[in-house]
Amino acid sequence: MTNKQRQTLYRILATAILLVVLVILERSTNWNPFVFRILFLVPYLLIGHDILHKAWKGILNKQVFDENFLMSIATIGAMLLGETVEGVAVMWFYQIGELFQSIAVGKSRKNIAALMDIRPDYANRLFEDGHFESVDPDEIEIGTLILIQPGEKIPIDGIVVEGSSTIDTAALTGEGKPQYATVGDTVISGCVNQDGLLKVKTTKQFEDSTVAKVLDLVENSSMKKAKAENFITKFARYYTPIVCYSALALAIIPPLVSLLLKTDPKWSQWIIRALTFLVISCPCALVVSIPLSFFGGIGGASKKGILVKGSNYLEALADAKTLVLDKTGTLTKGVFKVTEIQPTKNHTKEEVLEVAAIAESYSNHPVAKSLKEAYGKELQRELVEEEKEIAGQGIQATINGKEVLVGNEKLMEANQIAYQKENHVGTIVYVARDKEYLGSIFINDVIKENAKDALVEIQHAGIQKTIMLSGDNESIAKDVATKVGIHEYHAGLLPADKVEHMERILSEKEKNEIVCFVGDGINDAPVLSRADVGIAMGALGSDAAIEAADIVLMDDDLGKIPMAIRIAKKCLRIVKENVVFAIGVKVACLILSAFGIANMWWAIFADVGVMVLAVLNATRTMINLQ
Repeated sequence: MTNKQRQTLYRILATAILLVVLVILERSTNWNPFVFRILFLVPYLLIGHDILHKAWKGILNKQVFDENFLMSIATIGAMLLGETVEGVAVMWFYQIGELFQSIAVGKSRKNIAALMDIRPDYANRLFEDGHFESVDPDEIEIGTLILIQPGEKIPIDGIVVEGSSTIDTAALTGEGKPQYATVGDTVISGCVNQDGLLKVKTTKQFEDSTVAKVLDLVENSSMKKAKAENFITKFARYYTPIVCYSALALAIIPPLVSLLLKTDPKWSQWIIRALTFLVISCPCALVVSIPLSFFGGIGGASKKGILVKGSNYLEALADAKTLVLDKTGTLTKGVFKVTEIQPTKNHTKEEVLEVAAIAESYSNHPVAKSLKEAYGKELQRELVEEEKEIAGQGIQATINGKEVLVGNEKLMEANQIAYQKENHVGTIVYVARDKEYLGSIFINDVIKENAKDALVEIQHAGIQKTIMLSGDNESIAKDVATKVGIHEYHAGLLPADKVEHMERILSEKEKNEIVCFVGDGINDAPVLSRADVGIAMGALGSDAAIEAADIVLMDDDLGKIPMAIRIAKKCLRIVKENVVFAIGVKVACLILSAFGIANMWWAIFADVGVMVLAVLNATRTMINLQ
């Protein structure tokens, strides 16, 4: 509990004691009623002075119609009409409701605060003589050597140049299993170095590092509001002045009609009804509980390594019916291994692999990495005179003055190479040199262990159709789709083709249907941006993912997708419950108050009671998120 919350609690307790004492005195003594009106001002001002101050500031700033104004007018009116106990009680219960709200918001903020705590306070800049100094991470330039001691946060993304250690990535991924890092490995800012001493060469500035991107994402998530939040904001903007003028009409019109009919106007009775009407009409339950529901959902999701850029995306995800998935890195591990080499008669396996590995020596594509790993020797990169990567086809390079082609059948056909077409499930890399076909290399990707189970869970979570878009050939795409249980697949697609397919899927969907796309966030950035909801998975350290996607899964777990859908559905369900409950109770009590059936105590329940119940219901977004 914060100091402010403690102070509010002390005021609530002190007011309760004073109120009980004054009620006892009022009923057991014969003091002048006017004296008690003065005495009741003490607990009233003790519990309500801040509300009165906010209402006065709102009037001065020409922002009159808010909950503070409603509470102030209603309670002041009650006090003036002699309803002193009710006036103090309304303000007292209102402050209890505000305390509940503050505690609930504080709880939901804890998950966000825990994530925000990943921001490093300093970086140890390392000098040539071995000593280091702690400086602000913003001062570190690209290529600077930094020292990360055991227990310290990694301040900036970089590559390990000396040392080895286990790295705790839980703050970003939500996973407790540490990762091992040694020389040559990339380490990500925001994670914690657990046991070893690491010397790291920075590859980014702090403002561009993973931790800065994640923090910026979380800090700005509240800017993108869901339809439900925007509705409530607009609703409150028009609703509050309408009920104020309605209360004024309720206080004036019936007595005036009575005067015209020459009957008792009963001014105090109608004013009490109008004041009760005001208290009941306060929209706190909606204004507070709905943003709190979404905030709790976003905060709880972030604790699981699911970063949502705004409540609008959480709301959209709850209505998702179609899920489009990339293959490599999403359904498969993206870890390619050379399984077989088929040279032509005049060439050897070693020669074919060497030519392919040298040609791919500057590429970071998973296929290129598998070729270099299989070659296992030091690459003679100086032999590569020119190198060009052709999207969706492969590599065209000049090695020792000879043109080398390493890629798929499209590359061979585009360059009119007489190659031998292979029928093999997996990636087939064809190799040619100076228009002569040298042979083929078979590479297989590995399907993720939990891919099939995750897709079953995804369908149980409400997804009715799954579609896979792949750049691989028909046989590979069909094999993966069949094994994991994909409804529909499309193979041999270039990045532009994937966008076209997404456009078609979006054009064929029903009006309110949401289409999500799941990809690795680097090659799939255009499709991530085009989908109704773009989900980047395995995006730890990927700038493209954080920029293009609407929801970022910070690890490589496909099972986080159904978890995200369940969180979104639960959050939206709670929002709808609060809207129906709050509006239903208020409308009923407003009608009853207009007819004089509901008194000020009913009003307290309709306002504070409903708000407390709605806030407590909203906090359920943070419970049992698995």
